[in-house]
Amino acid sequence: MSTPVQTLLSLEGKTALVTGGSRGLGLQIAESLGEAGAKILLTSRKAADLEEAAAHLQARGIDTRWVAADASQPDEIQRVASEAMQRLGKVDILVNNAGATWGAPAEEYPLEAWDKVMNLNIRSIFLMSQAIGRLSMIPRLSGRIINVASIAGLAGNSADMAMVAYNTSKAAVVNFTRTLAGEWGKYNINVNALAPGMFPSKMTKGTIERVGAKELAGHAPLLRIGDDDDLKGATLLFASQAGKHITGQILPIDGGVSAIIGA
Repeated sequence: MSTPVQTLLSLEGKTALVTGGSRGLGLQIAESLGEAGAKILLTSRKAADLEEAAAHLQARGIDTRWVAADASQPDEIQRVASEAMQRLGKVDILVNNAGATWGAPAEEYPLEAWDKVMNLNIRSIFLMSQAIGRLSMIPRLSGRIINVASIAGLAGNSADMAMVAYNTSKAAVVNFTRTLAGEWGKYNINVNALAPGMFPSKMTKGTIERVGAKELAGHAPLLRIGDDDDLKGATLLFASQAGKHITGQILPIDGGVSAIIGA
C-alpha cells in the first residue's frame, strides 16, 4: 500500500544539524526542515547571528537551538558533532552549507585565500560528514546528508568573475557527494547536493550590486533569480521519505541557467 504524500514529506521526530545556518540559504533550508517538523541545531561562527536566526525560527514555531563554531577548524567540527549528539540525541539530517568565497585573478590568487576557501567549502564538509556519520548515522543505519554545492561547480566562469578557488571547491563538493553516496548507501545514508544559482545573500551582494539583479535575472530562462522560498521544496525532498530512493544526485536550482550553459 502506498504512503500518503503528506506522510512522506513529514519530518516529525527528526533532527537536523545545519552548518552556516544563521542567514541566507542556510536559514532558508533550516526553515524548510523545521516547518516540516524537524528539531534544528544551527551552527556558524557568530553567536549574535545565531541568536537572531534561532529567534526567527522559534517565532515560526520551530524547535531550534544553536552552537557557535568555526567550521574551518577540525577541532571545532568535532565539538559541534559531539554537542549535536548531546543536545539532539541523534542527527537524522546533516546540511553542509557553510562556505566562503574570495575573488582574485588566478595568476594573482593568494595561497591563504585558496586555503581558506578550500578548508571551509570542502574539507569541512568531509570532516563534518565523517564525524556525524561515525557518531549517529552509521551506527543507526540511517541518515540524510545534503551538501550545498553551486552551479559554479558545474562549469567555469568568465574572466570578470575571478572565482577559481570557489568554483573548484564547489566542483569538489559535487564529486564528494557522488562518491560518499556510493560508499554509504550500504548504511542506508542518502547523500545529495543542492546546486543553487544566483540567490541574494551576503556572498552575492557585491555581484548583485555591480551587475544588477535585473541583468542577472536576464541570464536565466525563467528570467528571475532565486528568492526566500526556492530551496525549500528541494531540501524537503532530499531530507524526507519522499526522497528515500534518491542518492548521489546534484540538483541545480537556478532558473534554468545550467540547462542553457550545458552544465
